[in-house]
Amino acid sequence: MNPRPTDPGKDPSRDPGNSPGSNPGSDLSRRTALSLAATAGLTAALGALPAFTASAAPRRPADTPPLTGTSLDQLWWQAPGDEGSLIEQGLPVGNGRLGALASNDPGRELLLISDVTMWTGGLNETLDADGQFPYGRDDFGSFTLLARLTVDIPDHDLSGVNGYRRTLDLAQGLVTSSYVRSGVTYRRQIFASHPDDAIVLHFTQSGGGHYTGTITLDGTHGEKPSHAESFGASFPNGLRYGAAVKAYGSGGRVRVNGTRIDFSGCKDLTVVVSGGTNYAPDADRGYRDPALDPEKLARTKVLAAAAHSADTLRRTHIADYRRLYERFTLSLGTSSDAQRSLDTWERLKARARDGAPDPELETAYLQYSRYLMISGSRDSLPLNLQGLWLDGNDPDWMGDYHTDINIQMNYWMADRAGLSECFDAFADYCLAQLPSWTGLTHDLFNDPRNRYRNSTGKVGGWAVAFSTNIHGGSGWWWHPAGNAWLSNSLYEHYEYTQSRAYLAKIYPLLKGACEFWEARLITTTLPGTSTEVLIDDSDWSPEHGPQDAKGNTYSQELVWALFGNFAAAAAELKRDTAYADTITSLRKKLYLPEVSPKTGWLQEWMSPDNLGETTHRHLSVLIGLFPGDRIRPDGSTPPEIVDGATALLTARGMNSFGWANAWRALCWARLKNADKAYQLVANNLLPSTGGTNGTAFNLFDIYEVEKGRGIFQIDANFGTPAAMSEMLLYSRPGHMELLPALPGAWAAAGSVTGLAARGGFVVDLRWKDGVPTSVRIRSVGGRTTTVAHGGGSRTVRLEPGESITLKGFAR
Repeated sequence: MNPRPTDPGKDPSRDPGNSPGSNPGSDLSRRTALSLAATAGLTAALGALPAFTASAAPRRPADTPPLTGTSLDQLWWQAPGDEGSLIEQGLPVGNGRLGALASNDPGRELLLISDVTMWTGGLNETLDADGQFPYGRDDFGSFTLLARLTVDIPDHDLSGVNGYRRTLDLAQGLVTSSYVRSGVTYRRQIFASHPDDAIVLHFTQSGGGHYTGTITLDGTHGEKPSHAESFGASFPNGLRYGAAVKAYGSGGRVRVNGTRIDFSGCKDLTVVVSGGTNYAPDADRGYRDPALDPEKLARTKVLAAAAHSADTLRRTHIADYRRLYERFTLSLGTSSDAQRSLDTWERLKARARDGAPDPELETAYLQYSRYLMISGSRDSLPLNLQGLWLDGNDPDWMGDYHTDINIQMNYWMADRAGLSECFDAFADYCLAQLPSWTGLTHDLFNDPRNRYRNSTGKVGGWAVAFSTNIHGGSGWWWHPAGNAWLSNSLYEHYEYTQSRAYLAKIYPLLKGACEFWEARLITTTLPGTSTEVLIDDSDWSPEHGPQDAKGNTYSQELVWALFGNFAAAAAELKRDTAYADTITSLRKKLYLPEVSPKTGWLQEWMSPDNLGETTHRHLSVLIGLFPGDRIRPDGSTPPEIVDGATALLTARGMNSFGWANAWRALCWARLKNADKAYQLVANNLLPSTGGTNGTAFNLFDIYEVEKGRGIFQIDANFGTPAAMSEMLLYSRPGHMELLPALPGAWAAAGSVTGLAARGGFVVDLRWKDGVPTSVRIRSVGGRTTTVAHGGGSRTVRLEPGESITLKGFAR
């Protein structure tokens, strides 16, 4: 058996293994957490995250509005997905909670169905002997599949059909496959409806054909369903789950036959499937709703949906989906007729072989990212390492939430590309976990076995480990700066939206993280001076180098940003004036990194020596460049710091895993190096073959964990498009720069609408020959910003809701 890596950025040899000493069912830390939450006023924030629940009937559109999309919004293939390789070849559908990978095989449609709350494990509150958390599928837990749905049509074997084609319509959220058999054209559509909370499969034909076959709904954990239309079961951790299916057609017969559904002679066939768990985003209920029967609720949902025609269900889904998708449009240029003639997989291979830009394919890649975001992050838990999609019950790193790049990268694209409300799942998850995170921190962080404990002997606020689950638990090693990175990510969403209600919601997270660092920081005197500074205690710069270094650049930068964000939030909300002053005073004393006189790089540790791997995948040392922006190439940062950051980034190299390439591309975009940023985007678009790093048949990003074995990890599918967006627009509150890193491949002509800017603005931009020709700026809460391009800038003042169009930018 191949060794299993334990983290998206760790070596396989560092597997911490499982611990038989953990007890997922224990209530000690949960009680502590709830007491702390009550004193902090946090419980009012819980319960904001919807779960698998009964809901009112959705609003049905009278008709489908005219479609604004074009063939450029479609990806297509000439072969179905192989059942043994669906993680690379299956097409994803999802409604934000419930998802599936579809094979689209004519004779055997297979759907691997997932629910983002389908987790084993528990609170995981018993530490290992080294003071760190266990990290196994039973104690910490794992994301797993909910069900398998198969629709077998024996006389439609792939070998007996021709003209096969399958399409992912990004503009409507539809997966379609079609083929010809015996002169009859057969067509099926699959979509996951958010309004109806179900996945729908609709089989049609033209030319006098029919469908005959069987439908089977199976669990994936050894369940033994007693009838064909539903099943229910539970995990040892008390999580109940269930799924249900309903089929109906015309011109033939559909009937239940034992543990399967038979259909025969049907001119058309509709299959509706739903399911979920009794997970509840509420720490004081142990993250469970004991009154919810998932199997019963799933049956209710499929029966409600099946009361409507497939056309009605499709129109309802499309109207809901397009409301989000059409907020953002993009054109990066025109591809050739030869490129357009190729299917998506052949097009990827041709791009790699010929080295020629394919602007329309690159545009579609970014829009595919938005499709995944809409499909994977609405009204439930956030996207994990797998997003919402699985091909088995043993995903690498448990399919968890990684707090040192991965969950943050998953959401770098959302605000930028017009999908701010998809970010809410991330914020609501953190709020729901906060009571348990707080309790575990107070109970366990200063355990004498924990090498990262606070030498001050104090503890406050909350912290997490490198991995978190959905039960309030952490896994693997403690990650002290993880709370700052999570908080900064949540605050950045406020910078885009300017929503005071949202800022008030996340305020307890910001304050709790500050309380943790107020207790943790220690004082040291800089060598050869009498200057005293505050630094992080013994820590690790993810994910290399010494595990007991103090004052790592990674932590110092994150805490510097955290303290600034908290002070700004407190001022905006008019809260905690005295405490905000305390945090501001601490911020002024923080040590900030220097440039090594030995390497010329920005120092990752408080040492002139390189204590880690030169080409390491992580860019922890550059977190002040991106996602932070303390380091800026605009003259506001000392040039030696910018030069040191540039030298370090250069040394890291241009070839790594997908998420690492995406992070590098974002950093190069911040440094306004269009060529290198674009090259890294191109590297991620290389077709993955034999498990190599790159883009799979279905455009999922593949991570080569070892020679010949690649796995799907979704973060680069969002990080790469975030880099593409950053190449078109840089922003921070009060300032934006147009086309800061526009590559030659996109320079001839292009446009983007709905591109968001920090500070509360949305930008519509057109350019030609690398120069903006028209810029429309609309306020969604922002009032003043400078707009820069090519060395010049203009000041724009707007009231919320107002807009202005600017023209006449010089080269």
